[in-house]
Amino acid sequence: MRYGLIAGNGRFPLLALESARQLGYDITVIAIQEEASKEVEALAARCHWVSLGQLSKMIEICKAEAITEVMMCGQVKHAKIFSSIRPDWRLVKLLASLPSKNTDGLIGGVIRVLAGEGIHLRDSTMLLKPLLATAGVMTRRKPEKEELTDIEYGRRVANALAGFDVGQSVAICERACVAVEAMEGTDAMLRRAATLVNGRRMAMVKVARRREHLLFDVPVVGLDTIPVLRETGTTALSIEAGRTLMLDKEKMLEAANAAGITILGEIHAGDPHGAQQGEEK
Repeated sequence: MRYGLIAGNGRFPLLALESARQLGYDITVIAIQEEASKEVEALAARCHWVSLGQLSKMIEICKAEAITEVMMCGQVKHAKIFSSIRPDWRLVKLLASLPSKNTDGLIGGVIRVLAGEGIHLRDSTMLLKPLLATAGVMTRRKPEKEELTDIEYGRRVANALAGFDVGQSVAICERACVAVEAMEGTDAMLRRAATLVNGRRMAMVKVARRREHLLFDVPVVGLDTIPVLRETGTTALSIEAGRTLMLDKEKMLEAANAAGITILGEIHAGDPHGAQQGEEK
């Protein structure tokens, strides 16, 4: 079957395309000009570049390529919607119809428009299931008692915020929420938090939205996450098993072990995606 892949930034789309090639899938990439790396061209069977505001062109490409199923891989910064992009008539109409312009509202609206044209979204992790976080401690060092206390508190805060579609991560220090992620992204949130705790160590908790699907906005961590954790004195990272992608997973865990950072995969109660269990050392 021929699939489409809408490519945002980061390693996510590159790894997905490498996996697709190994599996023999025919992938047409629709690369977002403001976000995607030029590297996608070498990995795709075909590649088309579109601006973030060109929803009609995206649909035209899918129809011309006979694509009825697409994946969204890679981040598209939410703040770009408020930048200088020029939306086409279809996107203008969609934006005007939305009661709110949060992630669920924006991408959910795009999904409805695509579905109306016979184009349906697939699980964005379908090509990268081995890179999903597993349940339990994935690093050599286990969380200390104080870190577990911070993580437990952080999960309550992050899960409550997830219902409001604000951000995926919170920074916790001594059972206090120091910072909440919004449009600035995880790295900026951690750096902001580090300026407030006077060198005390922090824990970061990242959660997924309480959805039944993994079609978009899947939490992602990777090798580049570790230097930021070290820089900001964040010694513990809690992510959701079965719902968080760990890009360059083995190298990320090796770097975490070298830095003395503990990484814990937790299952949310009733989560059908959190069934994958086991520890990685």
